[in-house]
Amino acid sequence: MRALLLKTLGGIIVIVGLLALALPTLLHKAGLHPEYQGEIAQVPAGKRALIIATNQAVLSAPGETTGAATGVMASEITHPYYNFMDAGIQVDIASIKGGVIPVDPQTLGRLVKTPEDDRFMADAAFLAKVKNSISVADLDFTQYDIIFLSGGWGAAYDLGYSELLGEKISDAFYAQHKPVIGGVCHGVLGLINAKDRDGNLLIAGRRMTGVTDKQIKELDIEITPQHPETELRKAGVIFESSSAFRDIFATHVVVDDEQRFVTGQNQNSGHETAQKMMAIIAQ
Repeated sequence: MRALLLKTLGGIIVIVGLLALALPTLLHKAGLHPEYQGEIAQVPAGKRALIIATNQAVLSAPGETTGAATGVMASEITHPYYNFMDAGIQVDIASIKGGVIPVDPQTLGRLVKTPEDDRFMADAAFLAKVKNSISVADLDFTQYDIIFLSGGWGAAYDLGYSELLGEKISDAFYAQHKPVIGGVCHGVLGLINAKDRDGNLLIAGRRMTGVTDKQIKELDIEITPQHPETELRKAGVIFESSSAFRDIFATHVVVDDEQRFVTGQNQNSGHETAQKMMAIIAQ
């Protein structure tokens, strides 16, 4: 009897071990971080991109300063960065305050990390850019062809509260040299303070997307002070999204009718969002 129990226990341990090894592949097959299957944009030489991310390192309730570690979701900065770099685009990395951009440690875990995340961890130049990001205040957005706003839970604490970021985006939108502007997930919160020449919200009436309220509820992380779907709708955006049995496995990318804004729904949307932005500037 004891031998049978040991044999059964050993079999269970093997099965559990095999499932643990297979889990990243199963999550990928379910829709997490899908491979990009579309056209690869051919970008003319001399183009520049600016990626903006958060300085917030703590997942805390409003008014509190302690909590779990957070920051930018790794794939939401690594996917656009390498899409741009591999296309020959010069890429600068910025944040609201400048300095360190924290990378959410959970998003570098074995179950969810991507090949681009592994590439990032071995890329001294990219690591240095993230550790010593440029302050938004020190940049002229009109000098770039692409402005990309990365998400992650940290972005809910600073991108949507920065009046300066809104002003810089407005300046870029109306500049003679007009960049394509956009981002993914919580990064789109950085658009809600941009205004037109009459003082109205620049994104009102435009088709856009961002992480859904459904996904936030499913992940049970509702303590952040802003939620993209809610804030975009408040700003008058025509909000679009896709859904799945869990929205973490969904993805959706929207190009507005003027082809000035390209937004991606969540962590799965970085490749397609970056490629669609490059396709516009390649025209």
